[in-house]
Amino acid sequence: MTKELTETIAKALVDNPSGVTVREEENGNDVTLVLSVDPADMGKIIGKQGRIANALRTVVKAASVKEGRRVEVEIV
Repeated sequence: MTKELTETIAKALVDNPSGVTVREEENGNDVTLVLSVDPADMGKIIGKQGRIANALRTVVKAASVKEGRRVEVEIV
């Protein structure tokens, strides 16, 4: 669920939604979502002083509580 949520939010923020990919890496009960976007859209995902990236991470962490897993979002 959190992977789809991350992908949906990211696609809504960028100019080139086809360049958005989310890869899920599991390590026991911890999950890392690796979000990659087109280099031209990197600023739109990070936002001014990282505010959009932090908001995205907060929403995904809140959604992961229902799944009982710890989820980190890494933007590359």
